[in-house]
Amino acid sequence: MTRVKICGITNIEDALAACEAGADALGFNFAPEARRRNRYIDPEEAQRIIEQLPSFITSVAVCVNAPAEDMLEYLEFVDRVQLHGEESAEECLPFAARAIKVFRAAPGFAPESMLEYPATTFLLDAYVPDARGGSGTTCDWELARRAVALGRPLILAGGLTPENVAEAVRSVKPYAVDTAGGVESAPGKKDHDRIREFIRNAKLSVS
Repeated sequence: MTRVKICGITNIEDALAACEAGADALGFNFAPEARRRNRYIDPEEAQRIIEQLPSFITSVAVCVNAPAEDMLEYLEFVDRVQLHGEESAEECLPFAARAIKVFRAAPGFAPESMLEYPATTFLLDAYVPDARGGSGTTCDWELARRAVALGRPLILAGGLTPENVAEAVRSVKPYAVDTAGGVESAPGKKDHDRIREFIRNAKLSVS
């Protein structure tokens, strides 16, 4: 069954609604640039939310070119760090066992290049100039299929909504899917009905 990560969590109500709907993971965006879409959350506030989550929910700190010392601090209260910037393979190494490395499907992107990174899981997002995710643009699913074929767990992101996630799962067969804006009622605020619909469609999709 495909796993689901709901990203851009900013409050406890949305976090618990996602958990109750069957989310496997929640993403908390610590990158300052997330303020532009109202999805930034202070790490201390995120920690307070995480402490109230049910068991078996994976918490993920979304970071963009964050200093190593910051990510080590985050890993004291989150399960994974998601590296959404231009981090090198060497910079990933200290966190490899608990890192999700993000790649953007830019023109000419070779999925095979992801294997240079030691992270246990990859995330493939759409490419939009000057935007590191959260743009609502759909990822190149053909590139995503090639990435899945590499054999490393792949999270598919980029423009996923309750309306297209089932097709994405059938087409790409990813390890997991990730959405933020696709289940929002307003920037930074989730629509709980859309969360439930997204998770239901992702998990009940027939391969």
